[in-house]
Amino acid sequence: MGVVIREVIVLNAGVVTVRFDGVTKRFGRQRVLAGVGGEVRPGHLLVVAGPNGSGKSTLLNILAGLLRPSYGEVRYLDGDVPLPRDDWYPRLGMAAPDMAPYEELSALANLRLFARLRGCYNGDGPLGTLLEELGLAAAHHDRLIAAFSSGMRQRVKLAQATLHLPEVLLLDEPSANLDADGHLRLGTLVERLKPTTAIAVATNDPREIAWGDAKIELAG
Repeated sequence: MGVVIREVIVLNAGVVTVRFDGVTKRFGRQRVLAGVGGEVRPGHLLVVAGPNGSGKSTLLNILAGLLRPSYGEVRYLDGDVPLPRDDWYPRLGMAAPDMAPYEELSALANLRLFARLRGCYNGDGPLGTLLEELGLAAAHHDRLIAAFSSGMRQRVKLAQATLHLPEVLLLDEPSANLDADGHLRLGTLVERLKPTTAIAVATNDPREIAWGDAKIELAG
């Protein structure tokens, strides 16, 4: 049975660990990653750093199951039990530069859609609260995303990634386009989720690197 947190049902919160070993990725003749290994577990945030083109986004996409490694292995473990790939996705939240909310919908409608797809919709109240926690005032909740600034869109994107309180959270350049207030709110959200969520952050922002308990530095 799930536990209810902020009126969102979460199953088995805080038990999933992501382990990866020897991860190598080639696109044709170009090798982007070579033998990368590590672990993402609750309470122990992993930072993935490195210059542009070093494979930070590629690694997070592999950890999310969106790309398959050319060599190496990624495992999601529920305790010591490996989970089949189809069981990864309900437990996963992700925000990345190439992901975007639907412009023809409002901020709240985007979250409502994603919550229903996740099977955790329980009214608009918790969704509005999450938007406000990320600095998007109630007056903006029913505005179309098409009218939003890049920073406001980023806040919606972060809300989409975390609305179901995922057990694994992958954040690729999460503070892109955020002002100082937005970054502070992001840090507060990460700190709140960290004890029960396996979090990996791909970034070169010194403020986000400081969040890390472990760091992978990829070469260019």
